[in-house]
Formats: sequence, structure tokens, C-alpha cells
Amino acid sequence: MPATPGPPFRADHVGSLLRPKKLLDARASFAAGRLAREELRAIEDEAIDDAVKMQEEVGLRSATDGEFRRASWHMDFIYQLGGIVRSKESLKVHFHNQAGDLDFTAPVPRVEGKVRLQHTIFGEDFRKLQSFVSRATPKLTIPSLSMVHYRGGRAAIDPAVYPDIEGFWNDLIAAYAEEVRRLGELGCTYLQFDDTSLAYLNDPHQREEMAARGDDAEHLHLRYIRNINAALERKPAGMAITTHMCRGNFRSSWVAEGSYDFVAEALFNELRVDGFFLEFDDARSGGFAPLRFVPKEKRVILGLVTTKRGELEKKDDLKRRIDEASRFVPLEQLCLSPQCGFSSTVEGNSLSYEEQVAKLRLIVETAREVWGAS
Repeated sequence: MPATPGPPFRADHVGSLLRPKKLLDARASFAAGRLAREELRAIEDEAIDDAVKMQEEVGLRSATDGEFRRASWHMDFIYQLGGIVRSKESLKVHFHNQAGDLDFTAPVPRVEGKVRLQHTIFGEDFRKLQSFVSRATPKLTIPSLSMVHYRGGRAAIDPAVYPDIEGFWNDLIAAYAEEVRRLGELGCTYLQFDDTSLAYLNDPHQREEMAARGDDAEHLHLRYIRNINAALERKPAGMAITTHMCRGNFRSSWVAEGSYDFVAEALFNELRVDGFFLEFDDARSGGFAPLRFVPKEKRVILGLVTTKRGELEKKDDLKRRIDEASRFVPLEQLCLSPQCGFSSTVEGNSLSYEEQVAKLRLIVETAREVWGAS
């Protein structure tokens, strides 16, 4: 079976990588005022250059900057949108893991002005990534526009600025559409929208929370899909766009559970992206049956390799699960990846650098054995 002509690739990955200790130390020194921004940038550049070399060396055809310049996968982007500020309110998010539970307290972004794009967010970061890549396709990850709304909902949008929420959505869509256009001008051919909301909404408890705050929880995913499509309506020619959905990824812990059944039919048929990175590393994500709704022109990147622990999966087990998935969507439409990033926040998951590399190498090797190409 031939390699995919472009992204997403047979062997791919979500985006974030474990931060090296030198980088973590540098960020701490910068926060304490002991390191200049230019010095921090130089240390980030060195770490990203090494990360790109690692990705190419293991055989990946896409390379990211590991999200090394961010503290979290989404907020570093959202706070750069005009009109959005860090509020004084906070939200306690309950995460779960095999050892127990932990809480993460995060500020809720608040819309206090008209939403607008003030500059190309991560534009300079992407240019730098391009300069480090020698063989792989540089890939940029940004949070989906759904994430601007999901955490705070209508209560986080100043009614004096947007008495009608349709005005908020129209401005947010326009800002994202312009961001995508500008990234295309920079030469970005592989862009990923990370969207936990479309996975969270499969969990009845999450829908209960959305309904309790006044949202139409049964149809919120339809609203999000329409809005993403509107932002991508004029995407640049030659740009592949994927979306990644997980149920929470913080220090090897998760938030939500549930199969993709609730969103599957609308998600796969209506969301106008080229591929879906889907979490399938354990029973929390349910079975592969929802993949029966995937149309012929789209790819599914099976997140079968977990980033939440260091134990290495067995190739035979991965091949068996790929075979199971192919009963619902043809093998030629499938790819393989980790179920999420290795470090969605700066803290990272509970595994070592060596274990991270071994998992990426396993994905490449397995893809070559299944499809004959990575």
C-alpha cells in the first residue's frame, strides 16, 4: 500500500513533546527575572532544533516544535486573540488517573472586547520551525475555536460587548479564518485544530455540566462543527487540516470518558477536515464502531499508543487493533499515532524522554509493516 501523498501520514503524532530539563530551568529563570527574553528564545531554539532532529531520525514525516514555547496547548494561543483577557475567576478541573484523582485550577478566559486577530499567532514560531526541518513537513498545532467558548460559555462573554452571542461567533470565526489565511502565506501546509470539546461532549457528565450553565448540550457539538467549517471555508489551497480530540491530558491524567457515538455521525460526515486524530488507547474511548460514519475522502489517525505511561506497546497488539478498526473504515484510510501529546502542558506526562522516543519509533516501524510506508 503506498504512502499517503501528503499529511496526515501513516505514522504521525499529535504535537507536544516532553520539555527538556534545560528548557524548564530556563523558563523558570525567565519567570523569576533572572534570564532575558532573548536568552530564553535561544535556549528554546536549541531545544526545538534537537526535537526536530529526533522526529526526523525516528522516521516521522511530520515535525512540530514540541510546543516548547508554550505553557499549555491552548491558552498561549487564546490569550493572544484581541478582546480576550485572563479573568480573575478560576475553574477547578477534576482529572483522573489509575492512582486516583487530582485537580487543576485554571483561569477562565473572559471576552471583554471585540474578538479580533491582532497578529499572526505563532507566526514567528512557525517560521523558526521551518528553518530547522530538513526532510519532514513542518506541522503547526493550534486550539480549535470551540475552546474559546467551551471553558466559560456565555457567562465568560461580556454582554455589553456582545449582547447577541452570534456577534461573538462571527468575530471569532473571522479571526480564525484570517489566522489560517496568514499561516498559508507563511507556507504552512499542515495545520491541526486541537479540540477537546468534541471528545468531552461524548461524556454524559460533561453534557450535564454544559446544560447546567445554560448551553444546549445536546446540540453544542453541531454548533462547534458549523463554526469550524465557517472558519475553514476559504482555507488555502494545498493546506491539509486535521483535528485532534482527546478527553484530557494533564500529568498522565484525564477528565472525560465515553465512546465517540454521541458526536460521530455529525463529526465525521460534516466537519470539513482532512483527518481525525482519535484517542483509542484504552477502554475510556469505547470501540471502533463509530468509525463507520467516516466518509471515503477522510483519514483516521488511530491513537493506539498511549502517552500517559512509559510501558511500550507490542506491535502485534497494535496490528490487531488496526485490523479491528479496518472492519469499519478501509485500511487505506487509516494511520497510526499516539493518543495525545506527550506534554499538553509544561508539566508533561509520567514517562521518560527515552520512552517517548521509543513510542514514536514503534509507531513508525508498525506503520511500515502494516502499510509498507510511514
